[in-house]
Amino acid sequence: MSGSNYTLGLIAAPGYPKELIDSLKAELPELLDYYVDDNRDWKIDCSIDSLTGGTDQSDEVMKAILSKRKENEWDFTVALTDLPLLFGKKAIIAEAYEEENIALISLPGLGAVSLSRRVRDSILQLVNEMFYTTSEEGREKAEKRLEQKDKTENKDLKTRNPKRLVGKKGFDKISPIQRETPEDTENIDVRFKVNSYAGSALRLLTGMVRANKPWVMFSSFKKVIMLAFTTGAYALVFPTLWMLSHEYSIWRMFLLSNISILAMVFWIISAHQLWEKKQVTQTAPHLRKLYNATTFLTLLTSVLLYYMLLFILFSFAVVLFIPMGLLQSEVSPDVGYVNYFYIAWTATSIATIIGALGSALEDEEVVLSSTYGYRQRQRYDEIREMMEEEE
Repeated sequence: MSGSNYTLGLIAAPGYPKELIDSLKAELPELLDYYVDDNRDWKIDCSIDSLTGGTDQSDEVMKAILSKRKENEWDFTVALTDLPLLFGKKAIIAEAYEEENIALISLPGLGAVSLSRRVRDSILQLVNEMFYTTSEEGREKAEKRLEQKDKTENKDLKTRNPKRLVGKKGFDKISPIQRETPEDTENIDVRFKVNSYAGSALRLLTGMVRANKPWVMFSSFKKVIMLAFTTGAYALVFPTLWMLSHEYSIWRMFLLSNISILAMVFWIISAHQLWEKKQVTQTAPHLRKLYNATTFLTLLTSVLLYYMLLFILFSFAVVLFIPMGLLQSEVSPDVGYVNYFYIAWTATSIATIIGALGSALEDEEVVLSSTYGYRQRQRYDEIREMMEEEE
């Protein structure tokens, strides 16, 4: 470390990790000054590098981080990847190598909620670990320094445990992150991971779905929504749909909804070939299952948003198209305004099936980019091209 500043290099995989770094870099110097060291100013330098997201092996990623740190002459380096990192099928959240002042954060392991705050806290903790060392003496020194800080200056960081990656609220109580200092692993001085298989799966699935940004994929549903709504709106003028919604029981309505939503999910998977197959990819079996589960849950979230929008549209259409007097004369004198709800519900389910089978999504690239397997193949291609250019 030299000069009047400490330089923290932040490396992000393309896409969502980059967005997170962009949102945090302005506030990090002041927070590092408080939580780590205030003898020098902190400077943040950012870089986008596919190597940090090009492999699921953390030791390979750490080598790439070390190379980047030496190339840029940073004092400390923290990399963010949207890849799930595993140690014996348990989720790795973060790792640090204090001798070289490099660290790695796996975003899926942090879960889906309050992600910006969790990433911020993780960066601060990892730099703290590297600055004061990962030993017990280093942790005690970091804790004593915090105790001497003004309580009113930063209450959030003042109460943090210097051995904990993030706070222990909500999600972290269900799936706690454990800190360990492995002795049998080279180039790793401290590791934060989840020790339960169920907790690891919960964190990774929710985090990976969040990283896939299902609301972005929703924009590709415009053509399907148009087809489904126009078809369903046409059907609304016929009494058959009114009578069906009146005769259907609640369990049948829920069954129809589930069938229509799942039909659309599996149609999109099939039409766009989103499923990772054993014969096609070289991905490890447990990662392939994780990728496929994430793809399914991402699409399920998008389709649920689509279903809710259709229901809202049909609710307005039912009130506009069907006079109450006509509904009572055609169906039963006992029907009331609640029947509008059931008609809209039935029309939404039927239109969803029609929309799924009658059209493909508009922007296939958006759909493909929201799946981990496709993004990984893109990154491997980028790395291969870069290596060929260097040769």
